[in-house]
Amino acid sequence: MAAVKPVIVQDLEPEKEELLIKRFLGQRDGYAYFGEQKYLLPKPYEEHVDGIRCMPLRKDDVWVATFPRSGNGRHVFPSFLPKGAMDDPLFEEIGTGMLMDYKELVDKPSPRFIKTHLPMSLLSPQLLDTSRVVYVARDPRDVAVSYYHHNKLLKIHDFSGDFKDYWKLFINDLVYWAPFFEHLREAWEQRNHPNMLFLFYEEMYKDLPGVVRRVAKFFEKEYSDEQIQKLCEHLKIDKMKKNKSVHPEWLQASPLVQEGAESFIRKGKAGGWQEYFDEEMSAEAEKWMQENLKKTDMRFPEV
Repeated sequence: MAAVKPVIVQDLEPEKEELLIKRFLGQRDGYAYFGEQKYLLPKPYEEHVDGIRCMPLRKDDVWVATFPRSGNGRHVFPSFLPKGAMDDPLFEEIGTGMLMDYKELVDKPSPRFIKTHLPMSLLSPQLLDTSRVVYVARDPRDVAVSYYHHNKLLKIHDFSGDFKDYWKLFINDLVYWAPFFEHLREAWEQRNHPNMLFLFYEEMYKDLPGVVRRVAKFFEKEYSDEQIQKLCEHLKIDKMKKNKSVHPEWLQASPLVQEGAESFIRKGKAGGWQEYFDEEMSAEAEKWMQENLKKTDMRFPEV
């Protein structure tokens, strides 16, 4: 196997770092840009980035990749069905999340289900030729609303502003894992690879049974209409809030979570952003999206 080229790491501009320190009171480890697209991540990630790109892969690995708050917890269901829901090893619970502990994956039994928010360019160059990847994309306006609440919820972020403040950071690529559109574009451009399944959150919201069938086909599985119906019932948002593998009780009681905070899983709506955007913000969002979508033929489904 050819050597993997090291990822370029650059320091964040001082004025931007100062702004983020002011807004994210819980983050004190510093920030850095990673890769040619300058993905914003915590500075300590520099110790892990090349190791993750070189980690050993298996043909039966399943990777679930998304920009944060895009629906991987609820909708990429193979990772989260309770054991015994279907008699199939495909649906065993995932073992890891953010990939900072990627070394622990080496000894995990197969099949491994691996969640990540890393973009394709920060994962192994051999990933798609070796393993299967499910990528979930979501309208950035809904992502921003959900991510805002997430960053308010967790003390390790402790965002101090209001949603308008957060939106400005979001569209200027000053939240973790940004730039948003580059993250999606990298996966979209590989959507026709036989080992890639690219899904939109909005598709699931409109036609979950249809998406379930697409996912089953991707994994070369066949299920009856009754099984599909059972699975869709399991994936309803109120059920997912009670699913301890997705919404663990320890998280709600954790010292990492703000006291009296709302649920880790919120409303799960598509189009809920309209409750947060005023006329000026809506126009700004439309312009920002149009400018970025000029670079790709990707379009978000209507809801």
